Amino acid sequence: MKIYNLTDTQQKEALISYSENIALEPYQAELVKLQQHIERHKLKLIILFEGRDAAGKGSVIGSVSRYLNPKHYRIVALGRPTEEERTQWYFQRYIKHFPHGGEVVLFDRSWYNRAMVEPVFGFCLSEEHKLFMKHVIPFEESFVEQGTVLVKLYFSVSKEKQAIRFEQRRTDPLRQWKLSEIDLQAQSMWEQFSTTKYRMLEKTNHEKAPWHVIRSSDKHKARLETMKLILNKIEYEGKSRAIDLSPDYKTVFTASQELEIMDMHKLHNM
Repeated sequence: MKIYNLTDTQQKEALISYSENIALEPYQAELVKLQQHIERHKLKLIILFEGRDAAGKGSVIGSVSRYLNPKHYRIVALGRPTEEERTQWYFQRYIKHFPHGGEVVLFDRSWYNRAMVEPVFGFCLSEEHKLFMKHVIPFEESFVEQGTVLVKLYFSVSKEKQAIRFEQRRTDPLRQWKLSEIDLQAQSMWEQFSTTKYRMLEKTNHEKAPWHVIRSSDKHKARLETMKLILNKIEYEGKSRAIDLSPDYKTVFTASQELEIMDMHKLHNM
């Protein structure tokens, strides 16, 4: 690793990043074993990555998929629906990206756009939002019961950390492409997003596909805990007994725990 021609602060940050990446490698090796197990047994795994803008979803997805065989996993990040898709059943555009046997699909945002982003920005009608909330659990239960494993992750970042990350995007030429007009409105609409987050966790958490809330202000911890959580979802051959897969309960929360915390804080800053 070359760290010359960097300031002392940059060198320190580079060394920390290098150390953190090394610490993740045993878990990434286990993810490779898990993927091989899924391929061998023709299993199907869907992982949803949800959360506010700048919550760190992209960096976690990059760490999770870093060493996976690209032939047997896909990252799906859909843009705005086309005019044709707007006339279809809402879930239809997502279903066509579902995994076949032996494949893993990682959704960088998913059908839960209709639970949070769309109602906040007025991209859907109130009736469309109500229909989504009514049908999403039966929709998920239907394909989970037929053998697809669904893991739902919500990345929770603080308002202060989100502001810092937005500023980094604004000033860094390598990250400016990440900053959108919607991002610029996210801070001023914090409370609206908190309200829709609360409603989503409350109404769409269910036994066959519960929500897992991951504190992501610390990106390294978020990456590590996400990998542990995924590795604990499916038993696979060759699992290392030397690796610690116990969750950090200061970083990972159930939906009910998160709702209790939000109630205590009256939705503020979550």
